Formats: sequence, C-alpha cells, structure tokens
Amino acid sequence: MYLHLGQDVVVRHRDILGIFDLDNCSVSKITRAYLTAAQKNNGVVTVTAELPKSFVVTEEAGRVMVYISQISAGTLRKRYGSLNI
Repeated sequence: MYLHLGQDVVVRHRDILGIFDLDNCSVSKITRAYLTAAQKNNGVVTVTAELPKSFVVTEEAGRVMVYISQISAGTLRKRYGSLNI
C-alpha cells in the first residue's frame, strides 16, 4: 500500500518511520538540526511549493528520506491509519 503525500508523490506504507507536524516539531533545536543535516545529505524532498505543514520520514532501501508536504500531519495520519495492510 502507498500513502499519497501531495502532488504526484507517494511512499510505501512500510517505509514510513514517522509523520510529524512541521509547526510543532520545528520549535525544537534537535528537530531543526535533524532537518538541516538531512538537507545537507540530499535527503529532503519538497513535495509542494505551497506552505509546508508536515514532514514524513521514511527509510527506503537503507536510505532515510524526509518529505516536506503541504498536507497536514493529522490528515496524513488518518490516511495512513485507513490503509488496509
């Protein structure tokens, strides 16, 4: 099963490590440092040109990726929970 993150981007359900609200999580210095390090390692994919609301951390083939999405974390969590696996 796949989770649609916005635009034409989907990720496999089993690859998802976490779904996070960007406003709440980016307050933490640790989260900001993590996102900065991921960006330096070319591990960030921006799904939207709109205001980002969430980020999804995945591990695909041993590589951790961060997807920045305009869809709220709550909506993504509901979609994730509704997938029949």
